[in-house]
Amino acid sequence: MTGTRAKIGFGDALSDLGGFEPTKRQKPAPEPQAAAEAGFTRREPSPAAKAPEQPQKAQRRRRTGRNAQINIKAKPETLEQFYAAADEMGIGVGEAFEVAVDLLRKKIAGS
Repeated sequence: MTGTRAKIGFGDALSDLGGFEPTKRQKPAPEPQAAAEAGFTRREPSPAAKAPEQPQKAQRRRRTGRNAQINIKAKPETLEQFYAAADEMGIGVGEAFEVAVDLLRKKIAGS
């Protein structure tokens, strides 16, 4: 290797760039306008087509020291009855489960 760069044929053409002006960029159109110009149609649902909102259930979080979790499948009616019973008694779901277990143990002991 000789340590010199190969010539690519520009010579001194790039040494004087005084007359060079970069082209100005155009701002892109906002997305909805650009989409309309390109022929796209909007597919957003109409405000009247929204599903009716269901009332939110009250949160049942309490600090009780219970840290074990149980995950069961039940019929929706059964869950509603269970939550309604817990609400009527004024206790949390964990405590209502403990009451239910106590009642089951008494029923087993009594039979």
